[in-house]
Amino acid sequence: MPENSTEVTAAGIARLAGVGRAAVSNWRRRHADFPKPVGGTETSPSFALSEVERWLRDQGKLAEVPLRERVWQQVAGHPAGAVPALVHTGCALLLLRTSPKTWPEIAAAPDERMADVLSLALDKVLTARFGPAAEDGRAVHTAEDGRAVHTAEDGRAVHTAEDGRAVHTPSGTELLPSVPLLRAVAELAAGTGAGETFEFLLGRQLDANPRQYTLTPPELAELMAALVEAGERPARAVLDPAAGTGALLRAVAGPAALYAQETDPDLAALTALRLALHTETGCALAARTADTLRADAFPHLAADAVLCHPPFNERNWGHDELAYDPRWEYGFPARTESELAWVQHTLAHLREGGTAVMLMPPAAASRRSGRRIRADLLRRGALRAVIALPAGAAPPYGIPLHLWVLRKPGSGTHPSPELLLVDTAEPAEMPSGGQASAAGGRDRLDWQAVHGAVLDAWQSFESPDRPAADRPGTGRAVPVIELLDDDVDLAPARHLPPPAAAGGPGELIRVRERLAETLGRTGALTPPAVTLSDPAHWPLTTVGELARAGALQLRTGGSGTGPGPVLTEHDVLGSTAPSGSLPTDGPSEEPVLVEPGDVVVPVLGGGSAARVIDDATAGAALGRNLQLLRPDPAALDPWFLAGFLRGTANNRQASSYASTATRLDARRLQLPRLPLAEQQRYGERFRVLAEFEDALRLAGRLGGQLVQGMYDGLTDGTVAPK
Repeated sequence: MPENSTEVTAAGIARLAGVGRAAVSNWRRRHADFPKPVGGTETSPSFALSEVERWLRDQGKLAEVPLRERVWQQVAGHPAGAVPALVHTGCALLLLRTSPKTWPEIAAAPDERMADVLSLALDKVLTARFGPAAEDGRAVHTAEDGRAVHTAEDGRAVHTAEDGRAVHTPSGTELLPSVPLLRAVAELAAGTGAGETFEFLLGRQLDANPRQYTLTPPELAELMAALVEAGERPARAVLDPAAGTGALLRAVAGPAALYAQETDPDLAALTALRLALHTETGCALAARTADTLRADAFPHLAADAVLCHPPFNERNWGHDELAYDPRWEYGFPARTESELAWVQHTLAHLREGGTAVMLMPPAAASRRSGRRIRADLLRRGALRAVIALPAGAAPPYGIPLHLWVLRKPGSGTHPSPELLLVDTAEPAEMPSGGQASAAGGRDRLDWQAVHGAVLDAWQSFESPDRPAADRPGTGRAVPVIELLDDDVDLAPARHLPPPAAAGGPGELIRVRERLAETLGRTGALTPPAVTLSDPAHWPLTTVGELARAGALQLRTGGSGTGPGPVLTEHDVLGSTAPSGSLPTDGPSEEPVLVEPGDVVVPVLGGGSAARVIDDATAGAALGRNLQLLRPDPAALDPWFLAGFLRGTANNRQASSYASTATRLDARRLQLPRLPLAEQQRYGERFRVLAEFEDALRLAGRLGGQLVQGMYDGLTDGTVAPK
């Protein structure tokens, strides 16, 4: 194997072939010619990507590796690791974007020569975009507007951070192992664009390491950016002092000067490149690496807006060494109140009248240790709104986080006498009636409704001609004097008017009528008394054998961009309408669309579930962790297929178990070999059973609504006891 050859794990092989990891283990046992491990460990071996591709193609299990998948495998198997590979990739894509004519000349050279020349070319591009690295290791950055920072004697705006700019120029020696990767990246970017290529590869890295990164979902980032952009003055300079993956600054509508600081050097470099590839060349961009609270990289920056998703519950934030820091204008935060230290840091970086939006844990609105700082924020008009998000809006997904909207008080302005409190739990409910929950909330949120409710309340609150009206259970402008008690508790749910019970008494009547109708239908669909017989001994086949014979097709969901609904795992398990949505940006890729008669099976969780697609669901995109089986109607009845796939014993023998999850290998599911007419007889019985199951689910949901509505109505007086 050549030195620096890309390696791939068993999980990567499974992704290439579109199968489960259990299938890869089975191939290793059954086929003596399967490629031998070239690295890794005994329990997690790695294989040469080129050898794996050749073997899969020879076995007829792979027609051709998609270019984007090949590039990702090269990133994941890079000798220096995925993060350095992504940094090299981002630098090369920035060169491709800014100097497209330079690349062919560089790429035509031999590998070693290409690496050396590329290093020189990248230094010019990085210096032009991020500023030159000074001889003492500090970075000097020139801002176009010159007003957001202090100026040197020569009139330039100077930013300094002890470790310099976030992206350092890689040497030729560092770039040499990446040369094959960068050639493939250039080919991919030619079809999808430089920015889209980097977004795809960075997204794969984030998905592959979910515990390593704290992510801000794009829908939430868009909402936070919209709140700062709702003001009368455009935000010309925007800061994120805890930039993470750059999601918040990426959501800012340009043109605006962007300033990012991140403690993790690797993450800071990726964020800087992501923003550089997303923004126009003329937009000022500065990204720095340092501990924000202890070593502010932009000490003189007065931004128009600050967006921040700070780390939560951090004890080691600098409490002891920062006791006399001038940023604590509203009070010295307790050791347990790191979030209030971040609040005051953001206020210190705002110009007068500037707006900040911060994602906060709900405890920060109620903890007694922070009540004095909260009180001073209210008295001086710095805190303008507290917005409770539904559970599932952002990690940690199990709790409803808050958004704090802050405004830097001006010397000639009077503090606002009111604080806007908003609770978005009710707008977040999906049209199907399901409510966001701790377990599956992030897949069930109606983000469009959340955006509408929050922005309508904020714009009404800010408008002098249209005061914010109280909305039962959703929003209220609360007089500050009401909040300045011993607790200074700012949790919206404690101060909002109660919502009408289940939509009011009229809605309760309608729910009761629907429940009675559904219970009657459930009784009619109840299966008749069964006729017992001895177990059948049919000749069996597997889904994998049927796929090879052409009796059905197998497709895996989770890819694609564009408009349209997505059928999620939650929808399949709950038999509800498609509730997900596809990303609107990223590399252009056609999603897998479901058709009438398709059978969709969840691959995670170990439960037995299968859904036959009807006309109402057809056209939706297939979501993540779902596998589609498309039977040939001349050979297989879809209801017969779905019914036998749901057998408990069938699911057990087709499942593999890991330390944290159970995964279903759909190819191992078994079916009896029966004539089509006999299949249809079984299929009709399975169809009626599915209809009965749906009626039971609907009755359960309606019953829950009726019970809770009655409790709410009796306790708030809208329903009288009889």
